[in-house]
Amino acid sequence: MNLVPFDYVILRAAPRIHRGEFVNVGAVLYCRSLDFLGASWDVDPLRLRALDPAVDVDVVCASLEHIRAICAGDPDGGPAAATRIGERFRWLAAPRSTVVHPGPIHSGLTNDPAADLERLVDAFVR
Repeated sequence: MNLVPFDYVILRAAPRIHRGEFVNVGAVLYCRSLDFLGASWDVDPLRLRALDPAVDVDVVCASLEHIRAICAGDPDGGPAAATRIGERFRWLAAPRSTVVHPGPIHSGLTNDPAADLERLVDAFVR
């Protein structure tokens, strides 16, 4: 059971970004040693509407689908999806003022990055 390092960010939805309030909605995990970059999420519309009753949940979900496309290197992810895997993670982890944005980068150890991605979503989102 060899453990290798990984980096991750928790994805936050901030329906009214100027207020600084957010709800954790997902995670992105990057493991260079295992050539893994993945995103997972679980959007709870009621939690989002507690911050902004007028939030467009479909826009939040579309943003998360775009993140998934970038992780997968899918052309639907735009130019960022065409870069190398490490560059894609750095692009996704860069601070931004958008409805869905990343928290700080954290690290861990894994031998199964897909399982740890789901564990992160269970711990920080659900």
